[in-house]
Amino acid sequence: MTPTTPRRPCPSSARRRPRPVAGFVAAALTVALTGTGCAALTGDTGTDELQQFLSALSSGDLAGAAALTTDPAAAQETLEANVLAMGFTPTLSAGTPDGDRRPDRDPVTVEITWDMGTAGDDEADDDEAGSDPAGGTPGTEGAARIVTTTGEARTTRVGEDWKVEWAPTILDTRLEPGGTLAFSEILDYDTSVLDRTGEPLLQWTPVTAVTLAPGAVESADAVAALVNPVVPTITGQTIREGMTEAGDQPYQIVALRPSDIDPIREQLAAVPGVTLPQSGDLIRTDRSLTSPAINSLPTAWMDAITAEGGWTAEIVNPDAEPIELGSAPVGQVDDLVSTLQISMQRAAQQAVDSSALGASIVAIQPSTGGILAVAQNSAADRQGPVSMQGRFPPGSTFKIVTTAAALEAGVVGPDEVVPCPASVTVSGRTIPNDDDFELGPVPLETAFARSCNTSQAVISDRLTPEAMKDTAAKLGLGVGFFAPGLGADTFTGSVPVTEQGPARVEAAIGQGEVLASPFGMAVMTASLANGGRMILPHVVDGMTGDANDAPEPLDPGVVDTLRRYMEQTVRSGTATAANSIPGLGGKTGTAEVGTGPAHGWFVGSTGDIALAVLIEGADSSGPAVSMAAGFLGAAGQPAPLARG
Repeated sequence: MTPTTPRRPCPSSARRRPRPVAGFVAAALTVALTGTGCAALTGDTGTDELQQFLSALSSGDLAGAAALTTDPAAAQETLEANVLAMGFTPTLSAGTPDGDRRPDRDPVTVEITWDMGTAGDDEADDDEAGSDPAGGTPGTEGAARIVTTTGEARTTRVGEDWKVEWAPTILDTRLEPGGTLAFSEILDYDTSVLDRTGEPLLQWTPVTAVTLAPGAVESADAVAALVNPVVPTITGQTIREGMTEAGDQPYQIVALRPSDIDPIREQLAAVPGVTLPQSGDLIRTDRSLTSPAINSLPTAWMDAITAEGGWTAEIVNPDAEPIELGSAPVGQVDDLVSTLQISMQRAAQQAVDSSALGASIVAIQPSTGGILAVAQNSAADRQGPVSMQGRFPPGSTFKIVTTAAALEAGVVGPDEVVPCPASVTVSGRTIPNDDDFELGPVPLETAFARSCNTSQAVISDRLTPEAMKDTAAKLGLGVGFFAPGLGADTFTGSVPVTEQGPARVEAAIGQGEVLASPFGMAVMTASLANGGRMILPHVVDGMTGDANDAPEPLDPGVVDTLRRYMEQTVRSGTATAANSIPGLGGKTGTAEVGTGPAHGWFVGSTGDIALAVLIEGADSSGPAVSMAAGFLGAAGQPAPLARG
């Protein structure tokens, strides 16, 4: 009797978990062997090796799959090229084979379903060959993108071993030598980002990348001499530093628009080691217009056009028309309208550039939460995007929170007379007024307008531990906000829970552990101007985003009292330098920072604009008040939104 090989169970069709291959993005690829019966894959026919090949492919182990073939080098090269061209790491399952086909005798049909996810899926590819200028990943979802290819596989003996007979037709019978599968997204790059008036802010533009080869460091000065008149921050030293960081990779020095590159293109091309690849990018229409609020707008733009993106999957063979596997048309995307106003942004930039110290301005529209302008000067730029992410003690501007907490709790009345001595010791902490001024017993409104530290210290001693933290949150200070184009790392502030004692007294005047950014103080002031209801700051119209907290609004009576106090601050208090601005109410702050000069603050609102101004190391709030007045006088009020 001839011995027989024990029968094995038919392979499972269950989906396996994807295992990413370095450099690829995980998605789904389903593979099934087709036939007419389970008897086909029995006996010593190379069936086990074929299953191992498919399993390796399904797990993303392309090298392992290739090693099971008759030509590992060619197989690995082809598999990697096709997976890369499709843009995804495969996962697959082998279906149940039927019939009496044997892979060593007859080709076994391999049906492959490529699931490229959905438009905007976080696991999807970023677009064609790295053309995502935002460097971000789309976050919305669209229609599924699925195609199927049908290939054939055979096995053969090589010595004592069974191998999968390598041919590109394993992936698809129509795939010829040198051909490849290809997936491409089709996006509406004509979509622009406009400012709130409809003026173009960002547009897709052809650009030329000025790139220097790794070994061409001696060309740094020559390149810098040519591009420095266009981009003054580029020098031979900055290029050398960038090349060091790039290591053995080409270093892209700058991407220039046609009007900038054309006059120097031939001279650059003649510099040893320089290449000038061309592509497209979403760039500012005005190079001089810089702002941390603009930097993340390309991410929102990419989200929008990807959500309506079309796609095509093809077999591309040499010297032949592509064979379409599947496609979907691109949808039209309306221009995005930013809440930013270019004229206000220019006014804010001009204002901060007037100071040699680090200066920041953030302006927000209280009625909508739309960000109007965010500017910081070069001294601030050296620290990063401090206008949106900085952590500074807010000083006496925080008295808005302390006073609101006291009024809401009823521990002080709106017209109550409070003491304002030159200094006071509360809960073991001695607090002086600036320059030791004293007013004696005065109405709370006067103490607020004149920024009496000692009055605030006395008031804070009557509060509960959570009072200031909870009140700050009602105005958005200490709350995290998330909106398309806003940036993932924005910081409003942090306010601690303080037990009765020195820490609470310090927090009451915006010192100690209380921290805030100019963005956070602008959010606080805008929320107060919004009737005490926390705004949702955003930078793209219609994309208001969300917050990690939803506090109740301030009591309307408290809001009215605070706004009266702030108007008095401008009329007769510490901010009289800004009393030329109609309807302005505000609060000044001088924040101590160790042994160095104090920071100067001003926050305020008038009409439908709220702002925060910070000048680091100014040692007084006076320069911030003057800067705010200059900005508001030039900026005016927000223009209506151009809603396409």
